Amino acid sequence: MGGDEWKLVQEAFQTNWISPVGPHIEQFEKDLASYHGMPAAAVLSSGTAAIHLALIILGVKPGDEVLCSSFTFSGTCNPVMYQQATPVFIDSDRETWNMDPVLLERAIEERIRLGRKPKAMIVVHLYGMPAQMKAIMSIAKKYQIPVIEDAAEALGTTIDGQYAGTFGDFGIFSFNGNKIITTSGGGALVSRNEEWIRKAKFLATQARDPAPHYQHSEVGYNYRMSNVSAAIGIGQLRVLNDRVSKRRDIFNFYVNAFRDIDTISFQPEMAGSYSNRWLTTILVRDPRVTREDIRLTLESNNIESRPLWKPMHKQPVFASAPAYTNGVSEELFEFGLCLPSGTAMTLEECTHIVRLIRQLF
Repeated sequence: MGGDEWKLVQEAFQTNWISPVGPHIEQFEKDLASYHGMPAAAVLSSGTAAIHLALIILGVKPGDEVLCSSFTFSGTCNPVMYQQATPVFIDSDRETWNMDPVLLERAIEERIRLGRKPKAMIVVHLYGMPAQMKAIMSIAKKYQIPVIEDAAEALGTTIDGQYAGTFGDFGIFSFNGNKIITTSGGGALVSRNEEWIRKAKFLATQARDPAPHYQHSEVGYNYRMSNVSAAIGIGQLRVLNDRVSKRRDIFNFYVNAFRDIDTISFQPEMAGSYSNRWLTTILVRDPRVTREDIRLTLESNNIESRPLWKPMHKQPVFASAPAYTNGVSEELFEFGLCLPSGTAMTLEECTHIVRLIRQLF
């Protein structure tokens, strides 16, 4: 916590605004929109809820297809299934580990030939690293396909000074407990289309019509953030830039610590990109030491690490979904590991982790 959160939560309790309505919600939305240079934001119960609402507003219906990054967490593509649509998975490029623009265009052209033009695409900024948004947005514009940016892991990340989540038609963020800032649980939706954000807020509060009684003309959802969570978010947003700086410091510490081990490599950062380095991730290609050797060594010392995401096109639940692959995400999963990267980590803790890993080599 940054220091102001407790005071703001006390305000929420003292004024009795503890439900999914209240002044802290409005302030958090205003602050979040202002930070990103966007006209409007809706704060919600989760990043997944934000993606779901974006799909609804874009008109995704049963039988439609939605292009999705394959190398991601399932929360990115589960909302496609909520709409009874079909995810079409796109593999990663080696430059960012995110959606490959070449495969993306190939997939779009083939789906159009099949009479299955995608209704939307969901692009992920993985581990805080921005995707190749200029190329992707050019393709999206060429084929007139709306873009949802999943920036759940990329709050504070920029491309040529422009924030991740502000390139597409919608940007989504997550404030889950493991993210760079948190409201304990929660998410947000941003857009330059203010009418879409008004629609999102309406749907997120059970789609209640403006009437003195409870009347509903559409199906709604209980997706609004509570005022107490929003109060935490206001305080957290004030220290976001400090959090990004600390995560980048942790990343640089690991890079320097393993500089002499050429079989350990890190997620690259393209020219013009500025990653929040939400998680420091490594690839281990060594004949003596595997990614799993490192994970189990850390686990035996009560230190959690985790393999990189298992690609969605390899998940049993999505086995029948179309996929355009090049082997990159499967390789990343085989060799990749997320190292402890929490903002509260001390130099002593970082040094201890490095020592344990170096002993294996």
